[in-house]
Amino acid sequence: MTAPVTAPTTTPAQTPPTVETDVVAEAPRPLDDDILARARRQVLDEGRGLDEQDVLAVLQLPDEALGDLLALAHEVRLRWCGPEVEVEGIISLKTGGCPEDCHFCSQSGRFDSPVRSAWLDVPSLVEAAKATAATGATEFCIVAAVRGPDQRLMEQIREGVAAIRAAVDINVACSLGMLTQEQVDELAGLGVHRYNHNLETARSHFPKVVTTHSWEERWETCELVRAAGMELCCGAIIGVGESLEQRAELAAQLAALEPDEVPLNFLNPRPGTPFGDLPAVDSREALRTIAAFRLALPRTILRYAGGREITLGDLDVQGMLGGINAVIVGNYLTTLGKNPESDLAMLTELRMPIKSLQATL
Repeated sequence: MTAPVTAPTTTPAQTPPTVETDVVAEAPRPLDDDILARARRQVLDEGRGLDEQDVLAVLQLPDEALGDLLALAHEVRLRWCGPEVEVEGIISLKTGGCPEDCHFCSQSGRFDSPVRSAWLDVPSLVEAAKATAATGATEFCIVAAVRGPDQRLMEQIREGVAAIRAAVDINVACSLGMLTQEQVDELAGLGVHRYNHNLETARSHFPKVVTTHSWEERWETCELVRAAGMELCCGAIIGVGESLEQRAELAAQLAALEPDEVPLNFLNPRPGTPFGDLPAVDSREALRTIAAFRLALPRTILRYAGGREITLGDLDVQGMLGGINAVIVGNYLTTLGKNPESDLAMLTELRMPIKSLQATL
């Protein structure tokens, strides 16, 4: 096992909170009130997540505090989530040709990237679900690169979900962009267990990342999903030009939304996209971010998602010991992931049991 890091080391959608007007500014906290000691009292002992100001303080900790920070985040994860790890596989039903301009995404039809539009058929979805279940995963997510599902896509989802549920014992999740109330109700009626719709980045930074839709539109879909009774998966992509202050802002906004799961993606700069020349996130910065999000969201499933292979490499084990309690196994939508057997071997070595399907239902 890699050595631990050491020094230097159907309700109407609610209006999202407006940081400037809805949140009362707190008085500055004493400089001698150590953030890790405060986090231990508040998060570990009481189960209350850190607020935006304290998350920022965690993100600003020096490298020599990283080992202690990761150890505390791991304690929080064990106390409030338990030792189990949720394993998920994902598959792209509709790849490329998306009309939106998310600047990090090679599936946008607006950029000169090598990704081209393609669709999977239902038998391929079923086979992928079976392969995912064979790894021990309890969750299988169907993803489509769209603004929101049209009639053709909803028909395929209807048929695909039914075929998967008939063939294999696994939870089915979907990520299909922004939804209407009718679509939310239909997905819930089909038995879709969880819906993924990421906020991506902080509200204040969003216009620099996406211009074809708003942060508020994403928030509204998330609220519709929660109101319909599906589990909400809502996460972030780290390293898209945001400041540490905006990273803390995003953690607070996610905490306010109260998702069941938060996938953490790290930018894997893709050729042809506006963010193709941005640097990968530094590994220590990535580990601090993982721990900070765990301290902001002590009871939430915090999942390794895209980009960890580039950002962390073999240090991804430290994230498992610093707050992460879920992983996507295998490849992502347009980029390669780790071999599933490698991730499963890591969990075995760490003595982290895979969450059973029965516990997830």
